[in-house]
Amino acid sequence: MVDTTVAPPSLRALLARRDLRLRLVVGEDDLPVGSIDRPVRWVHSSDLVDPTPFLSEGLVLLTTGTQFADTDDYTAYVSRLLARGVRALGFGTEVVRDGIPAGLTAACLAGGMPLFEVPYRTPFIAVARAGAEAIAAESYARRSWSLAAQRAVSLAALRPDGLSATLAELSRQLDCWVGLFDAAGTLSTEHPAGGLSAVALDVVAAEVTTMLRRGTRAASTVRPSDTSVSLQTLGRGGHLRGALALAADDLDHEARSVVTAVVAMAALALEQQDGLARAIGTFRAGLVQSLATDDPALARRAGRDLFGPLPAAPVVVALTPAASTRSTALAEWLELRAQESRGELFFGRGDDGLVIVVPAAARDTLTEVADRFEMVVGCSAPSGYDAFSSALTQARTARDRLATPGVADFADTARAGLLAALGSEAARTVAAGALVPLRTYDEAQGSALLETLDAWLAHDCSHEATAQALGIHRHTVRARIAQAERVLDRDLSSFAARAELWAALRLAE
Repeated sequence: MVDTTVAPPSLRALLARRDLRLRLVVGEDDLPVGSIDRPVRWVHSSDLVDPTPFLSEGLVLLTTGTQFADTDDYTAYVSRLLARGVRALGFGTEVVRDGIPAGLTAACLAGGMPLFEVPYRTPFIAVARAGAEAIAAESYARRSWSLAAQRAVSLAALRPDGLSATLAELSRQLDCWVGLFDAAGTLSTEHPAGGLSAVALDVVAAEVTTMLRRGTRAASTVRPSDTSVSLQTLGRGGHLRGALALAADDLDHEARSVVTAVVAMAALALEQQDGLARAIGTFRAGLVQSLATDDPALARRAGRDLFGPLPAAPVVVALTPAASTRSTALAEWLELRAQESRGELFFGRGDDGLVIVVPAAARDTLTEVADRFEMVVGCSAPSGYDAFSSALTQARTARDRLATPGVADFADTARAGLLAALGSEAARTVAAGALVPLRTYDEAQGSALLETLDAWLAHDCSHEATAQALGIHRHTVRARIAQAERVLDRDLSSFAARAELWAALRLAE
């Protein structure tokens, strides 16, 4: 925690020095709250009518009042000092004039400027030296605190729960809320627990998610309600491991140095966890390969101690895209969910995406994955583990049929028919190529072979029904079909030839 054994440099600290014998003239009750406790950056003396061009903000100004021999516009004088950010005014009495001018006291009272008397026996240099000593002591105390704080968080990092202990120590040292978000943007650790309101936490989580999606190292600040929260991503660009959040205002250099040390340690700890996660991921991938043999016995035995039992059948097998910038974040999020609900979720890397297995009654998890990570998730029909490979193929087929993020259900693909599953760009190109001879002939001769053939196939190859549908004579239909056979150079009396042309017509649509 912040060292409070050394009084920070302020007017109150100067007034407390009995050796200086300073006396506050405009009392604390007549000043804005906290006026005499504001930090003082230096003590300076000047008898100029307008010393402000030579002053900086945060000073205590000392004067003997020589300048007031030529003017009595105390209000303008005090106003200039207030505008420049002068913290307080000290008047040296019995040097040029007896006591403090009543007009100056009134002007300071009206403007809220602290005014104190410096008696004749106290030289200005003593007051300035006291201020410098307080500033130096405060600076030394802050540096000492910073070193002690960094040592404390370093020792915390050596504990078994090193990362959490480090964040807890940082929270204690800065006396603020500290939160750690994982690569998926989920709050994984916070100290103290519940230290941030739910509304504020939602705002912070949304900003963290935005930062992580950019994929570059960044810092940001959000202000939900009256709370200021500083955010810093963890990890290297293109491989962010999460973000650190602190609900703290105006951290000085020493406090920021402690935070920087914690960020470095947190990033290192997450990288170490990443190595372990890769090893576990490889093991999970092996279990997926084992399940793909349609024999779950080995996967059940190998994964029971580490992951718990497999989800109870019937299960839904899901598959994510093979290449996704959010695969790492998704894997970390699924790992947390799997730990929270052992036996209700299993996942692992497949040949062309992340394979997710959930009970058939828990499909909402897959919807949450698609929404949270903005990706397509292909889902199989409910299945047993003895048909796992078929279910995985169903999930792949459904995934490849959906172009926009969402859940693609194999049942919907199946209901759309076999042609829907074949409706790739390559299949449509082949279909269009098969129909080129008929299109070319129709364009050259002004005939309607393609239209007649389509209607003939749609009416079960009935010349009479086709003629009625097109409003032509059945002999015309017969002649056109015969001509189509010659143009295509194929016999349309066989089922295979008719089926292929019908499929080509449907795909070409």
